[in-house]
Formats: sequence, C-alpha cells, structure tokens
Amino acid sequence: MSRPWTQEQAVDAEGDSSLCRRDEEEGTQSSHRMLGFSDALLSIIATVMILPVTHTEISPEQQFDKSIQKLLATRIAVYLMTFLIVTVAWAAHTRLFQVVGKIDDTLALLNLACMMTITLLPYTFSLMVTFPDVPLGIFLFCVCVIAIGSVQALIVGYAFHFPHLLSPQIQHSTHRALSRRHILRLVLRGPALCFVAAVFSLFFFPLSYVLMVTVIFLPHISKATTWCKNKLIGHRESPVHNVEPFSIDLHAPLSKERVEAFSDGVYAIVATLLILDICEDNVPDPKDVQEKFSGSLVAALGAYGPQFLAYFGSFATVGLLWFAHHSLFLHVRKATQTMGLLNILSLAFVGGLPLAYQQTSAFARQPRDELERVRVSCAIIFFASIFQFAIWTAALLHQTETLQPAVRFGGQEHAFMFAKLALYPCASLLAFAATCLLSRFSTAIFHLMQIAVPFAFLLLRLLVRLALAGLQVLWNLRPQHPQPGQGEPEAQSQLLPASC
Repeated sequence: MSRPWTQEQAVDAEGDSSLCRRDEEEGTQSSHRMLGFSDALLSIIATVMILPVTHTEISPEQQFDKSIQKLLATRIAVYLMTFLIVTVAWAAHTRLFQVVGKIDDTLALLNLACMMTITLLPYTFSLMVTFPDVPLGIFLFCVCVIAIGSVQALIVGYAFHFPHLLSPQIQHSTHRALSRRHILRLVLRGPALCFVAAVFSLFFFPLSYVLMVTVIFLPHISKATTWCKNKLIGHRESPVHNVEPFSIDLHAPLSKERVEAFSDGVYAIVATLLILDICEDNVPDPKDVQEKFSGSLVAALGAYGPQFLAYFGSFATVGLLWFAHHSLFLHVRKATQTMGLLNILSLAFVGGLPLAYQQTSAFARQPRDELERVRVSCAIIFFASIFQFAIWTAALLHQTETLQPAVRFGGQEHAFMFAKLALYPCASLLAFAATCLLSRFSTAIFHLMQIAVPFAFLLLRLLVRLALAGLQVLWNLRPQHPQPGQGEPEAQSQLLPASC
C-alpha cells in the first residue's frame, strides 16, 4: 500500500501539475533533457578529436626520431586548439540556454541543427591533420564554426520573437531589444573571427591558426582589455538602460552542474575509446592462430599481454583522475572563471590519454623507442593532473565563496584533498625524472607507477594520517624558548599546538 501524501507533497505535486498544464497550453517544454543530450554530444565530439592523433602511422622500421616527434607535437597542438574551440562552443551553448528558459518544437529542431554542425568538426580536423599543408581542412573547420554561430544566432532571434520562451529575468525586462543585440554580439564574435580566418586560409593559412587561437581566449582578452581601459581612463558609470545585471558574457562563471556533466562525458568517452582500440587491434586473425599458434587461441591471446597490461593501466589512470575530479567538485560550491578555464585545460589533456595508451601499448612492438614513449605518456598524465590541482589552488584563493568548509585551510579534509590531487602530478613527474636517470628501466618504472598509484589511492587516508601524526610529533619535540614577558603556556595562541 502506498503511504498517504503529506500536505507539502500535495502542494508540490499540484504546483508541478499546474506548470505542466501551463507549458502544454503554451506549446513549450522543459529544456533539461535537451541540454543533457547536448552536453553528452559536445563532450563526445571534443574527445574524439584525439583519434586522428592516436592513429598516426609509425611503422616498426621507423625510429621515434626528431621528425616523428615534430609530427606528433604538431598534431597534439592542433588537437588542443580544436578541443578548446569545441569547449568555447559548449560555453556559448550554456550561456545561450541561460537566456532561453523553455523550448518548443522549432527551438529543439534548431538545436539539433546546431549539434549536427558540431558533429562535422572531427572530420574537418582529420583533414587538417592528414593534409597540414592544404588550406581546405582549416577552411572547412572555420565554415563549421561559422555555421554553428549562425544557428545559435537563429535560436536567439527565434526566442526573442516569442518572449514566453525566455527566462523570466529577460522576459519581463523593459530593454529586451538591447539585451538581444548584446547577446547576438557575444554569440557571433567568435564566428566572425573564424570568418576572417577562413579568408586568410585561402592565401596565408598560418595566420588562420593564430586567429583561431584568438577565438579560444577571446573572452579573457575582452576582460583584460576592459580592465586596462578602466585603469587608463577610469571606470565609467553604466547608463540606466544597460543590459547588465544579466548577460551571457563567456568569461562569467558557468553552471557547476553543466561543468560536471560535460566533464563526466569526457572521462566516460576517453575510457570507452581505450577498449575500442583493444577490440580493433588485439583480436587474433583465425589464419594466424592456425599457422603461428597451432590453433591455440589462448597462446594467441597471450601474445597480446603487453597491450592488455597497457589497457588496464590506462583505464586505472582515467578512472582515478575522474575520482579525483569528482572528489574535488563534491566540495565546490561555485566554479569561478579561472576554475572553468583550468578544468577545460585538464580535460583537454585527459582527452589525450588514448594517445598515452597507444604509446605504452607499443613498448613490445618497438622497444628501442620506449624511453621517448614513456616520457610522452608521463607528460600527458602530468598535465591532466596538475591542472586538476590548479583548480583546487584557484578555489582556495576565494575559499569562502567556492569551497565547502571541510576542505578549506584548516578544514578536516584539507590535507586529504591536497594529497589526493597531488598524487598523480608527483608520481608522473617522479617517473619522468627517474627515466632520465635510469633510461634502461624506463618501461619498468612506468608500469611500476601505474601499479603503485591505485594502491596509494586505497591507502591514502591512512598515509595522510600517519604523515600528519609524524609532523605533529616533530612539532611537539621542537625546543621551547619562551620570550621575556610571555605568559604561561596556557596563554599561548590557540593556533599553535600545545607542547609536550
């Protein structure tokens, strides 16, 4: 039997039903599911950008020399640029649907058109990577970005044409026309730069890359320009009809919930890409099983042992980095602009972890290049984790606004959070340094790091408590030198621990 509803539950149910009836009468619906779909798709598109880099053809006869390193470094740099441009599109989408409160069928279809255009970005990126000296790839990439901005501008125009789709703050504003112009300017300034980049790609495409990098940092450049202008000519009072206090300025803090959803999508797709490589490259050919292994499938699978070891180590790295990210944002109240930028940079290197898996799985096939491959893998893991640590450091600068009390300075979880976020940066940096000193054992050092870090995570709380207890003992054993006129030990500052 179902329990009878309380008065509060009945009131909530009545309110929800009235909202549903009102939406049905207006032909509108909630945008929550559509936003979840959009976040998932954008995180997938941003992550699969790494595939052309991981599929860089290096034959067993080739050495990991300067030319191969230059090729790989160029492709990684282009990947990072395109990943960050996708995150700019995601941020604009997030801001846009802070203005648009509800959707109807037409708005949902426009959003699908925007998503379809975004799905073409990995293909144009593949052209950029495969044909770096041909400007068509970058031209098509810029055209896709322009199309994305155009569809977003159509969404703005449609929503303002039917004000009941807008958020209440904009809907009841007396300056909706000014708000619309302000929002369109913010949505279209990135695509406008890409239009200029597309033009330059036809006769001087290196400048196109510079303009595309400018798109990534445009919100921060705008903010820095405003700050310098205020310092030089003084702060001018805003007119009464200004569209502040509500805007979708791309450098404002993002919704914590959508940041978490996008981040979870990136981690999930990266973990999935690892097993796709296993399924594609490590299934024995039936003819080889019969000829080389006398029909024994077990023996044939045993030949792929190093690849499976690399997979388990890479999956553990992705999972533990997600765990550290989850633990951090569990204690985050609000994500500031700096935290959002650092999170995107961390996710960009997390997206590069399939490349780290490709490098480590090649140890058995190309043992002479294992030192360089270990260093590439350690560098990717280091940057993915150090930007996570930087997120927490940035949050501590405004800890009363951004963090829960438990992880602030002096909080009961502060030392544990510090250790959890510092573990992978320290381990990867230590492994990198060890390979410089003991290059003959580079593979063993890397695998040791992959095995040791998960166990360190399991024992981390115990290790932190032991370390804090040891520091407390050393602090209490220090010699005491009371100053003249100093009171009794009980009168000492409570911030210092009592002496033994």
